[in-house]
Amino acid sequence: MDKDLDTSLGFVIHDVSRLLRWEFDRQAARLGLTRAQWSVLAHLQRQQGVQQVDLAQAMDIKPITLARHVDRLEKDGWLCREEDTRDRRAKRLFLTDKAAPMIKALKQVGKGVRQKALSGISDNEFNAFMDLLFRMRGNLGYSKQKRTNGNTP
Repeated sequence: MDKDLDTSLGFVIHDVSRLLRWEFDRQAARLGLTRAQWSVLAHLQRQQGVQQVDLAQAMDIKPITLARHVDRLEKDGWLCREEDTRDRRAKRLFLTDKAAPMIKALKQVGKGVRQKALSGISDNEFNAFMDLLFRMRGNLGYSKQKRTNGNTP
């Protein structure tokens, strides 16, 4: 492999991200959900009652793709759709009581993956690293508001 690529910031960040996802998938496989399914649940846990179209945007996927995942998760009892009282055309998504133990299990898996990834890294090193990443993200124009192109990194 090209040494320049091995030390390129973008490639290293991409590799670490890929490896984190891979390790999470490996450990979460025993829970019986696909990555797409647990990703929907995790995002929805942070945004209970969100409109389906807004959740698709937050996840950076097409609404039709999200709709397929939501159909399956609703069929299996993980979430429910409710009419939006302000917009009859829209649906709002809510986790069901069944989802609470799964969210807790997913958080435990995430905690284990983080511990493995951060093994041998001090709190000071981690905090400095996160500060740098936040600054880099800010330098690239990220803000908590929606970006002008409608996507969030």
